[in-house]
Order: sequence, then C-alpha cells, then structure tokens
Amino acid sequence: MSYSLFCMGNPLLDIQVTSEEVLKKYELKANDAILAEDKHTPIYDDLVKNHKVTYVAGGAAQNAARGAAYVLPPKSVVYTGCVGDDELAEQLKAANKREGLDEVYQVKKGEKTGACAVVITGHHRSLVTTLRSAEKFDKSHLSSPEVAPLIDAAKFFYIEGYFLTHGTESALELSQKASAAGKAFCLNISAPFIAQFFNAQLQQILPHCDFIIGNEAEAEAYAAATGLPDVKDLPAIAKAIAALPKSNASRPRTVVFTQGAQSTVLVTSTEPDSPKVYPVDALQDSEIVDTNGAGDAFSGGFLGALVAGKSLEECVLAGHKLARLCVQQVGPQYPWPKASIL
Repeated sequence: MSYSLFCMGNPLLDIQVTSEEVLKKYELKANDAILAEDKHTPIYDDLVKNHKVTYVAGGAAQNAARGAAYVLPPKSVVYTGCVGDDELAEQLKAANKREGLDEVYQVKKGEKTGACAVVITGHHRSLVTTLRSAEKFDKSHLSSPEVAPLIDAAKFFYIEGYFLTHGTESALELSQKASAAGKAFCLNISAPFIAQFFNAQLQQILPHCDFIIGNEAEAEAYAAATGLPDVKDLPAIAKAIAALPKSNASRPRTVVFTQGAQSTVLVTSTEPDSPKVYPVDALQDSEIVDTNGAGDAFSGGFLGALVAGKSLEECVLAGHKLARLCVQQVGPQYPWPKASIL
C-alpha cells in the first residue's frame, strides 16, 4: 500500500463542552490552546461526570489528515502517532474509518490515549491537552516494517507544531528525509505557545519545511519570540519566515497565515515582494456551530488540493471551503454526504 500524503502528530480524543463556568473554574482563556498543568488535571473527569459532553476525534494533524482524506480519492492519506490500548483509541479508529483516513498507530500497551478538553464559549474554543501516550512516540516506529515503506512512497508530508513538545527527533528525521528526496514537507505552527516556548525546536525543523501554516496569533507569537520589529504585520512576518535558510534551496518556501473570517495571507520565497491576500467568504454568526478544528480543516483542504496538483490559490480556496463546512459541524468533522471541495 502507498499513500500520497503521510501525516504525523498527537492522536487525541476531544471531550467537548459548552460552559463559561468551566472556563472560569480552571482559569482558562476563551480562545487558546495549552498543555494541561497540575491545576487542570481534574478537568477531564469533571467534564465527563458533571457536564453534557460530545466526544470528537481530535489531534491537530489527525484532523487535517481526515480533511485531506475527505478531499482526495480513497487510500490517499495515512497518519501515524502513538495511542494506548483503550476505548479512546478505538473511537479514533472508527472516526478515521468513517472519513477515509488510514492510520498506522504505534500502540503502547497499558497506556491511556491522549485527550483534549475543549471548552466552547460563543464562537471561541479553549483547548487543554493531556498527551498521555501521544508523547511516548518512539522514533523507531518510523523505521518499522509497517511504516518505513509508506514514508518512502509518500510525496507529501505534514506534521503539527504540537509534536515538537516531545518528538523533535522524529520530526527532524521525517523532514530531513523529505527534504533530501525533494518531497514537499509542511508544518503547522499549531499554537502560540509552540512559537513562544518551543522556538528552538521550531528553528531546527524550519530549514526543511516547504510549507508553513499558522494563524495570526501564532504569527505574532513567532515574531515576538524571534525579535521581528512588527508583531502585527502578517505579510512581513510571512516574508521573514519564507526567507529563512533552506536545506533544499532548489525548492521555494510558502508561508500561509489565516485570520479566521479575515483574509488569508500567502507569501512564497520566490516572490517575496508580492504577498497575496485571499478574502474569506464569511458566514453569518447564526450559521456557525463550532470553530474547534477550523484551522485544521483549512490545512486539510489546502493539503488535499496541493496533493491533487492544484495551484496555490486553489489550495487556499479549498482550505477556506473545507473550514467553512467544518465550522457548521460539532467539532472538527466534515459533512456527509461528501461536499465537492476541489
């Protein structure tokens, strides 16, 4: 079996609630993504016992991979990450199967699958992640008989920034292999705290990246962490990242920053003086159900179009279209029957 797109990240099951009370109780920001600290540890049992919860397959790269699988023909996308041998992992497998994503999980016996508390307030979502087995991913899994041939056959690669909190060595191996082979490697920054607190790991992998995706908050965090002069100037930040040294200098680097309902900014290193701006066909507030996973949906649409050989403009528009569909669902899911994206 071979797949065009190989994705890697932290597989998580989202435990989703709508509650101002939970936000205040655990001192969370309305629109944020963090790793759970000791004070957040009780939140997972609290949600299940005391609130009406919705379980949704999560994990940023897994969401994007399911989005790309939604867009592309069957058997186009495969995903890896580490899970436990528990019911949460079985729920993730069922969700992937529904949306046409194949996975080659590393399974840690006796461990719990990672989870993410998702607290919805209005159109905001606060994510609190406990990685559990996800952070126990072994680099050796990439060279296993099950996975190595898939990496060799893939033409496109995608990882989430969250993976850099524990798996930089694995991410480097994958990105360096892709770069050396002239294959497209894409990184999503994923959250402001990655740029703030894991900037050293980010700088290690950026030379091997052909595509960088982020949102305005992540762009600003990157600019602040690296001392760029204007942390609000998205085109300038995109240009700075696009111009960074590259291990495979024969391939351009493209940087894409989304801004929710505002325009998406795209800069390519071969055209540094002309950032492209793509307006978003915004929904009415009444049409939006849940923004959790919207950024991952954009990435999934963008990746799907990229794998399908579309232009960068078509990739951005596919990302917009899939994100638009996603925010009309509960959690990072996509509507059935399948909508036409490309």
